[in-house]
Amino acid sequence: MTKAYFLDSSALVKRYVTETGSAWVQAICRPDAGNTLIIARITWVEVLSALARLQREMALQPDRVATVIRSFRYDLDTQYQVVDLDRPLAEAAGQLVQQYPLRAYDAIQLATALKLHPALVRVIPSAYLFVSSDTRLLAVAQQVGLLTDDPANYT
Repeated sequence: MTKAYFLDSSALVKRYVTETGSAWVQAICRPDAGNTLIIARITWVEVLSALARLQREMALQPDRVATVIRSFRYDLDTQYQVVDLDRPLAEAAGQLVQQYPLRAYDAIQLATALKLHPALVRVIPSAYLFVSSDTRLLAVAQQVGLLTDDPANYT
């Protein structure tokens, strides 16, 4: 069954950098899996930030980082449904940070997923998942009614 996955940055980076849960993320992202993959526009910045941190910590070599960035750019242009940040989305994220203990970018990620939730559950009932490796963000996503999954559950 085709599913729609909203991948936050902590989950998406696992597609490009080997971590716990990488195989699962790579499987759901395979083009032949037929899944709809949705990300927020800010994911570009967050993934690049994670890669830069890994390079500074010497966990990734510069040539590997460059390869990952090229691959991510290609996937961004060809495979992901990218949702831009607009005023209503920023307002919704602002409300989330007032109600829940969320960082700003996490609130934008969650607000983006929530914006799409009503339309997607009508089309693909019970097959729209919010995917993150951030346990606090997952807990809030569950509180606001999203189905969630954590790649760390798949070793």
